[in-house]
Formats: sequence, structure tokens, C-alpha cells
Amino acid sequence: MSGEKALPARILLVKPSSLGDIIHTLPLAHALKRCAPDCSIGWVVEEAFQEILLADASIETVYPIRIPSTSNPGADSRLQAYWQAFVATSSVLLKLRKILKKKPYTLVFDLQASFRSGLLAMMNPRGKRIGFADARELNTFFQHEKISVPEDIEHALDKNLLFAQVVHCEVIEDDFHLDTTKDAEAQVEIFLRESGIHKEAGKEGKDVFVYAQPAARWQSKQWLVNRWSELADRLQQAGIRVVFGGSKQDISMLQAIGKGMLTPAIHAAGRLRLGETAALLKKAAAYVGVDTGPMHMAALTGTPVVALFGPTHPERVGPYGTKSRVLQADGLDCLCCRKRYCAHQRCMHGLSVERVFASVIELTQERRG
Repeated sequence: MSGEKALPARILLVKPSSLGDIIHTLPLAHALKRCAPDCSIGWVVEEAFQEILLADASIETVYPIRIPSTSNPGADSRLQAYWQAFVATSSVLLKLRKILKKKPYTLVFDLQASFRSGLLAMMNPRGKRIGFADARELNTFFQHEKISVPEDIEHALDKNLLFAQVVHCEVIEDDFHLDTTKDAEAQVEIFLRESGIHKEAGKEGKDVFVYAQPAARWQSKQWLVNRWSELADRLQQAGIRVVFGGSKQDISMLQAIGKGMLTPAIHAAGRLRLGETAALLKKAAAYVGVDTGPMHMAALTGTPVVALFGPTHPERVGPYGTKSRVLQADGLDCLCCRKRYCAHQRCMHGLSVERVFASVIELTQERRG
């Protein structure tokens, strides 16, 4: 069923962060817009991620916000970090209230499920607010209606799609895609030419490259630097170019990987914007890397994924809806511990280069075939 009559004229999505969580929410926005083409969809998001939404045809209005983390390393003390976050939050709330007061939304979906997102949702002066029944940080007190998550639903993306049921909108396969702009795609073509990758990847007779993502915000998710060096060398010796992605903060790690390589390294970190990274992932023969935002971007583009998992749960946050190989160490009872820091990292150290290499070769051959 299309659900066109059930959808209100204006829907606001509150999902400020993080990148992977935003990617997990995009199919919901696509479904809502498909079910009701005249529906106006807005999105409250951290400004660092707005480029992904600005490129998306389903999102009419993006409300970028900037609130520093309470663990901000630039603060002199934890107290100062909390104070900076409080001041920034207050400013954001006032500005958002002023904007939304002029043209309120009929329905607000709070998918972040936090105290702060509850405050952001309340800045819409009218309309119904809907959130998760199992939300943390007193978020449920901000909601008019609460969605209960069935026990058989584990993945974060499936949880988000429950909001479509509220307005009787059926989600279909076409809702799973990641939009990129022509400009981003053109910039990627320039990057590939400058990197010596002149042709489109993944087709017979063409150059082939994989996108590698070694870095993550969690120390516990990271694989050993020397193994990345060995993996990249082996792939390039097998005729598969390796493009290392990441942010400017990841450059030092990528430089260390490059120093350990016998073949030339290609770095995209710090050279491409977020939207351009999405366009690059579309062209890649595969993604190989840890559990982080670009992994979810790759999955939504349909690019095959080789995902290295340790402290996080692949059934909840693994690659969704694409050909993938999720690799985990064997025989450990501490898998999926959700710890951001780990002294031994047995779960990640238990992944061999041979195992990762074989998975990448398998997926790239399938795509080229």
C-alpha cells in the first residue's frame, strides 16, 4: 500500500548524528517521499554530515546544528566541555525554535532517542512528536507517541523503518540508495585520474580499486597497522588498487600504513568531502574496513563490503542489504563488548591478513564476473 492519504504534509526527522546512524535513516526518508511525493521532509543534523542530506532528493530542508561533544578534547577541563556544550545547545535550541515557529511541521520523528534530541524535537511548536518506547536519557517524556520495537528486530536500520508503519507507508527495495551530486562525481573522476586510476572500476577490462577504511573513532575497532600494509600490498600485487579513505584526523595512521608498504599507497583522506566520498564508494569494486560511517555508505550504494568486526554487534550495526562478508575472530567470549577502548584487542588482532584478503578477492571477482 502506498499510504499517501495517511502522510501529513510536513514531517521533520531529528537524527543529528552519527554518520552511520544517518545513513541508516535515509531509507525511511526515501520511503516517506515515495509514498507521498508532495510531503515536505525536513531534517535536523550536525553540520558535519549535512552534505549527505543536501544531495538527497527526498530532503527538502536541512537544519544544520553544531554542538560540541562533552568529551571535546579542545576543552581545558571536563567542566568546561560541559559548559561549552550547554551554551551551544541553548543557542541552537533558540535559533531552531525561531525558524520552526514560522512554518511548523505536522509530525516529528525523533530517531536519535536522547535527551538532547528530545529538546530539539520540542522546538517544533505544534504537531505530534513520536519516538522509541525504549529510548534512553528520559527521551520518552518528550514524545506524544512511542514506538515499541519487536524482539525480532535487531538492526538499527530496521528499527528506524518502524516509523514508516506509523503512517502506513510500505518500504520497498528502491528506497535503499545513496544520492550523490554531479559535482561530487566529477571531483571523484579528477581524483581517480590524478591517482592513476583512469577507468571505471568493477567492469571487465577496466581498472579495479577497493576503498579501504582503517580508522575509527573507537580505538577498540582498529586493526593493526602492519596488517593493513600487508593487505594493501597483496591486493595491489593481485591487480586491485587500494584507495585509503578517512578524515584529516586519520592521516597520521594512513602515513604509517604507507611507510610499511612495498607498493605505492593512494590516500583520499583529507582530499575528498563527505559527498565526494560517497561518489567514490559507488565506483569502488568493494569496501574493506572497520565498522564506521563509510562502511554503511558503501552498503547503501550497493558496493560489496568486507567488514572487520570486534567490539560491535554486526546483527545490530553490520552492513545492510548488500553482498558482504562480516569477519570476526573465532573463539572469543568478549566479542561485541561495546567498549571504546581495549588494552588487548584480541577480537581485532584475531583477524588474519589471509582471511581478509581472501574475502576481498572473492567479492571483487563476483562483482567483476
